[in-house]
Amino acid sequence: MNPPHVSSLLLEDTQNQAAPWPIFIDAVGVCGLRLPVLVADNARAPQLVTATLSLSASLAHDAKGSHMSRFVEVLEEARTQVFSPQRLAALLDELRRRLQARQAALDMAFPFFLERRAPHTGAAALMDYACSYHVRSGDADPQFTLAVEAPVAALCPCSKAISDYGAHNQRGRIRMEITPRRAAEGGWDVPGIEECIAVAEGAASSPVYPLLKRPDERVVTMRMYENPVFVEDMARHTAAALMADERVQAFRVHAETLESIHNHNAFARIAWTRDA
Repeated sequence: MNPPHVSSLLLEDTQNQAAPWPIFIDAVGVCGLRLPVLVADNARAPQLVTATLSLSASLAHDAKGSHMSRFVEVLEEARTQVFSPQRLAALLDELRRRLQARQAALDMAFPFFLERRAPHTGAAALMDYACSYHVRSGDADPQFTLAVEAPVAALCPCSKAISDYGAHNQRGRIRMEITPRRAAEGGWDVPGIEECIAVAEGAASSPVYPLLKRPDERVVTMRMYENPVFVEDMARHTAAALMADERVQAFRVHAETLESIHNHNAFARIAWTRDA
């Protein structure tokens, strides 16, 4: 027996039934959704990356459920466009309209790739950096946060000072979460991802490279020895650079060293908001 055609059925919309408990839900949606999307960084051409997304909206106290298919629909309709902060804010506005929701939010984590050249030989290879966008749309002005994490290398000043020769060094990471200022014409004036990476690398003893030949290793090792930094130095250097950037309204910096002679890591964190 063949099943009846869908058009001949009256499909009940159970999401629109009355909620058994009249409680407002802050966020309901989809998470762990992976999509190929386009992202751009200042003057660079858009880059196709595989992003992991979470998309949510609020749900009224008297509604039983949300329409989950609409979350994927709005993403699919926008997928071929560049996922700029302004475009994502517009996407959330459209989602709120379709769901009649007060608030909506999107989190998007993605790797951003840059070609890096070794400091002596110039050998080139791609390096990936962990980035994310967080966007909110609702009763107040839309909000946007850019997060960039860069791997770095650090040599311990204390170890250098007390040792007859050598000093312990380790890889580290500097993560900055930046809330940019609102631009006069709307949207945000966002620091570039590559700019943020340069700030992090400038705060460390040396950048980390994807490809090094022996002459490059010598350069990196000597550079680190000549430029020792504590994890506190890295956090403060990064914070000072962001404070001097007029595009930055607020930030949170987390610097961490993956200790080479301890069974633990070291970290320093700074949060800051620009005075009105």
